[in-house]
Amino acid sequence: MKTALVLFTRDLRIHDNPALLTACARAERVIPLFVLDPAIRASANRRRFLRDCLADLRESLRGLGGDLVIRSGDPVAETMRLAARYQAETVDLAADVSAFAARRLSRLTAEPIAVHTHPGVTVVPPGAVRPGSGDHYKVFTPYWRAWSALPWRPVATTPRAVRLPAGIEPGELPELRPPASPDLIAGGESEARRRLGAWDPTDYDEIHDDLAADRTSHLSPFLRFGCVSPLEVARTVGHEGFVRQLAWRDFHHQVTAAFPEIMRRDYRPRGTEWNEDPEALAAWRDGRTGCLIVDAGMRQLRQEGWMHNRARMITASYLSKSLRIDWRHGLAHFGEWLADADVADNAGNWQWIAGTGNDTRPNRVLNPQRQADRFDRSGEYVRRYLPDRKQA
Repeated sequence: MKTALVLFTRDLRIHDNPALLTACARAERVIPLFVLDPAIRASANRRRFLRDCLADLRESLRGLGGDLVIRSGDPVAETMRLAARYQAETVDLAADVSAFAARRLSRLTAEPIAVHTHPGVTVVPPGAVRPGSGDHYKVFTPYWRAWSALPWRPVATTPRAVRLPAGIEPGELPELRPPASPDLIAGGESEARRRLGAWDPTDYDEIHDDLAADRTSHLSPFLRFGCVSPLEVARTVGHEGFVRQLAWRDFHHQVTAAFPEIMRRDYRPRGTEWNEDPEALAAWRDGRTGCLIVDAGMRQLRQEGWMHNRARMITASYLSKSLRIDWRHGLAHFGEWLADADVADNAGNWQWIAGTGNDTRPNRVLNPQRQADRFDRSGEYVRRYLPDRKQA
């Protein structure tokens, strides 16, 4: 085969990228393409993180003799335009689960070109683990048992070289804009691999809920954009407690594959009557509820474009269970600020907390004071993000 096109989506890396490796092994020339879709409204934090990712991916591909081709517009139209101009015979891309990804794939497969999807967004492909009855697991524990028993694919090697068609114009990186959060971390595969190599998971089980210690991996934004492969992370870390969290991520992806409306509709409708309280919602968003542990979490979100997972649970429970405000408002706010917000994890976790998702105890309420007493005993987390507040 002379020319193949690789459409990068949520796999912005050269390591363990089956789509890229397959195209390079099969074709003489490869067009690595990323399309900036103006129809997708990305937050300031994710725009900045994405730009970092694309700049790093471009440098990596140049190191292999290629380049990252960047276009702006409709992803299918831009893909087909390049494919036609350079006579590409195939399009390779990572399989994904969102409704947007499904529509994109449906449109691509309707075009007169061979389209191949590859694993890489999850550790285990969503369809690889199925219950005896039904199309997907609705409860995590049996999913975890089946997931743990499944053999994983080998980590894909990195291509030795990427050869572009002659004369192709790479295109410009997106405009460099400041993030909304002043302490947003830098994106890109190089940074992801540095963090993965430096992180020690030895005491993960004991420390991962400690808000003040802040000893989690901080890899979630990199996993969201595919700067690092979740499979390679699982193999590298190996620690069962952390690997279980990656299985939770896979779990939400297989739920989303079966229920692509997860961002808009209750997975398990329970007839909840939500409160309409704009003032309380605004106070929650701004971190001025008066509940210190909640306000600290919301301030961390704005400051860093990231929030500790335990704080996410506390703040989400406070909005949906204590204030009885529709989880979709919380989902939208997290989506506005989190660099790591994706459809499956963000919506899946919000619905779990709100009692409309996969929690087997839908009436569960996280008491914020008890949570603070347990996971921020010294009050250090609150003082860090609310330095002007006094604890009760």
